[in-house]
Amino acid sequence: MKVRLGTLVSVLLTITPVHANDCVILLHGLIRSPDSMSTMAESLEDAGFRVANTGYPSRDHTIDELAPKALKSGIDQCIKTLDANTESQIHIVTHSLGGILTRVYLHDHTIERLGRVVMLGPPNQGSEAVDELKGVPGFDVINGPAGSQLGTDADSVPRKLGAVDFEVGVIAGSNSMNPLLSHLLPDEDDGKVSVAATRVEGMQDFITLPVTHTFMMRDEEVLRQTLHFLIHGRFDHPASAPAPSHSPGP
Repeated sequence: MKVRLGTLVSVLLTITPVHANDCVILLHGLIRSPDSMSTMAESLEDAGFRVANTGYPSRDHTIDELAPKALKSGIDQCIKTLDANTESQIHIVTHSLGGILTRVYLHDHTIERLGRVVMLGPPNQGSEAVDELKGVPGFDVINGPAGSQLGTDADSVPRKLGAVDFEVGVIAGSNSMNPLLSHLLPDEDDGKVSVAATRVEGMQDFITLPVTHTFMMRDEEVLRQTLHFLIHGRFDHPASAPAPSHSPGP
């Protein structure tokens, strides 16, 4: 795979034995499958992490029903790989809806040895596109019950979750392949979620990259930044663009 060498060369030498024993749960987005996270899985495995690239029926259930289905499978897979005699941890990397499922699960459950979480394009404040489209015939058929729960109103699932209390970095995209949906979104967006809507109170770090929602999890710079956060707890910000404060809000 062409992206691997360029993506990993700047971080491989910084991985400690502890990191090498860690496991990463990957959670795909709505109407996607584990195949959409396969490039991310290869990147993490090449870096020495163990990976649980789990799938869940994103169109068949509500978010509250999906969260334990998605997370429990990954946790069980990771626990089997962890060395009880080390300080190895379980990290999570999510795309889109996967980030909301993680927030819902961690709102009610704890994960022993939880490490860091990286969210790619998460609708942490909901999506204005859902507000406009959820009443359109066929929306529920395509997106399932979870899709209709991702709006920006006060009763939407993301808006009711509150601040995060775990170590999370958010990567937002600022390029769009969908001008129709982008017309429904304010300011910069990735074609499905606005940059502003990806933010969540309590996040450790935040970065915006020129990538689209659909393909961001395969982008070389997204892969590099994900690895950097999992290892260092921060993104690799350009010197001209310093990192935000420790806990920026939405």
